[in-house]
Amino acid sequence: MASESPLEELEAHEHAHHASEAGGSPFISRVTLTIAVLAVAAAIVASLETTEGDRTIVAKNDAVLQQNRATDQWNFFEAKSIKKNIYGLAADQGGAKAAAYAKVAAKNEAEQADIQKQAKALEAKRDAAGAVAERSERRHGWLTIAATLLHMSIAIATLAIILGRPWPWIASMVLAAAGVALAGWVYI
Repeated sequence: MASESPLEELEAHEHAHHASEAGGSPFISRVTLTIAVLAVAAAIVASLETTEGDRTIVAKNDAVLQQNRATDQWNFFEAKSIKKNIYGLAADQGGAKAAAYAKVAAKNEAEQADIQKQAKALEAKRDAAGAVAERSERRHGWLTIAATLLHMSIAIATLAIILGRPWPWIASMVLAAAGVALAGWVYI
């Protein structure tokens, strides 16, 4: 999911900004700018992560709804089958109403084909919604990792300012590149 605190990136940026004003070095300015860019990237990835999570829930709900509708159609199909068989048995017994019973049995059989077609169409919609849910759930998981990498890169970049050393900044850039690459890969 998205960051616990929506102000997390802003807070990291403010710390970097204060450090930049105090030191005034070009290195501090570059790291500060990096943190600002990383905060934007983290916010975008977190937003995509939330969107995929929402899409997963909606698609799963749609799949359940389509399955319920398909089940209703299959139940209707079975009811028509029972009626067809009862009227068919009554027609086989002969008598004055045998022709009428045979006609009702034939009508129920004809209606079954349409009901079956509708049930299968609803099952196809269920399967399509399920596929969307699976794809979105997979994306959500990968985007969670990407957002985490970006948040870690912000924290590590802040260490570069505190320590006055370039290695945390370089490490943060590597983590950020991995996070951005992972977020991009999710949509390929």
